[in-house]
Amino acid sequence: MEENKVPFLTSITPSKASFDADEDDIKAINGVKSFVKEFHYESKKLWYLAGPAIFTSLCQYSLGAVTQIFAGHVGTIQLAAVSIQISVIAGFSEGILLGMGSALETLCGQAYGAKQKDMLGIYMQRSWIILHATALVLMFLNIFATQILRLIGQQEKIAEWAGQFSLWMIPMVFAYAFEFPIMKFLQAQSKIMTMAVIAGVSFAMHTLLTWLFMLKLGWGLAAGAVVLNCSWWFMVTAKMMYILWGNSCGEAWSGFSWEAFKNLWGFVRLSLASGVMICLELWYFMSLILAAGYVEDAEIAVDATSICANIIGWTFMLCIGFNAAISVRVSNELGAGHPRRAKFSVLVVSITSLVIGALLTLVLILTRSQYPLLFTNNVKVQKMVYDLTPVLGLTLFVNTLQPTLSGVAIGAGWQEHVAYVNIICYYVIGIPLGLFLTFFIKWGMPGMWYGMLLGTTTQTTVLIWITARTDWDKEASLAGERIKQLGGSKSLNVIDGYAIN
Repeated sequence: MEENKVPFLTSITPSKASFDADEDDIKAINGVKSFVKEFHYESKKLWYLAGPAIFTSLCQYSLGAVTQIFAGHVGTIQLAAVSIQISVIAGFSEGILLGMGSALETLCGQAYGAKQKDMLGIYMQRSWIILHATALVLMFLNIFATQILRLIGQQEKIAEWAGQFSLWMIPMVFAYAFEFPIMKFLQAQSKIMTMAVIAGVSFAMHTLLTWLFMLKLGWGLAAGAVVLNCSWWFMVTAKMMYILWGNSCGEAWSGFSWEAFKNLWGFVRLSLASGVMICLELWYFMSLILAAGYVEDAEIAVDATSICANIIGWTFMLCIGFNAAISVRVSNELGAGHPRRAKFSVLVVSITSLVIGALLTLVLILTRSQYPLLFTNNVKVQKMVYDLTPVLGLTLFVNTLQPTLSGVAIGAGWQEHVAYVNIICYYVIGIPLGLFLTFFIKWGMPGMWYGMLLGTTTQTTVLIWITARTDWDKEASLAGERIKQLGGSKSLNVIDGYAIN
């Protein structure tokens, strides 16, 4: 007799295939949950570093801006002199010394991750030696600032006032030589909040004292120079007290040592590569303003380009925070022999940067008719800024990811390779193409922007390609070797994501 079949029971009885499908779905759901959880955890780490770093960068960037604002109330010549000194003379020195000091982001970060904390203080002292030797050379820029400014065609009165102000600002060059290594030393240990507090106090004091001495007491430009010097030296002194007194840095600072004078050549090489890499990026957009001075309606072009460059400058302060955060995360994890964590940090910060870049671009496009009014009352300047807004928005979008990837390069120690990439993309592709579009195709300033945007996009694309093809296990092993070569006690072999001592 044929066996009775119950369709209902048959339909609800799970087959092996359905079991397998359910297991795959569960694994997929668990995989998504795990990714979201890890993404959230890594984001918290990044923002813990990036938030205070952004605040610190804004405070330090604003010190010179405050002096310029109050100089404008003293006189127009004084404003021009201070602006040129800070943006050209001091900006050149700051770019070189900041870039060279960035070598510590690689070395201190990797040593800290590898538990070689005793090397951090040695590395910082080596950087002081190299940066102070460089500062002695850069000091002559301040001494001969008047002659240099005359040579590049600056007005006589402005050149004289800027030259005098540059002489008063010589102490700040040596403050840079102390400050930038200290910043990287503390940053590698994630002591970002300490730097933020000191920078905030310095900014508040600087604003009050600049107003008091320059305007209220009427002591003019000399007082502004003294206060600006003191503000930078206050940050140096406060951080040195934090390092030297108490046990705030633990094993990372064990006192001054003759070890700082050993292995200097390897340190010099990485410092020079870091300096070239950072300076090429900082000076790239300065060429926009220089080019604007040679187009038709140069005054309008310079004003409009300066407004756009100012917007890029402020957004760059935001990007600097991510640059610092990812360099710490990558260097720490590679030094600790955790290549998979370093790789995941790169993924998280890249996604975060792109989202922020998209939001900033959207805001800029939506307010393109309104935001130029905040900077100028000149209708022609407003119109040029309005016309430049689409390419400015694209530049902001690319520029939020580019500093992040540069931070990855610093954390991994790729400065020398990226310096070559920057030379080709910026100065072989970007600027020549921009000049061609501006002066031969007659596109005006939009042509210069499009050329330089292509250079930046090419550089960012190359960095994405390099990062995507990176063997992170190998990078972790190289980090261990680098620590050993520069005085550390051990190196790491990394196999399949695990550190083997």
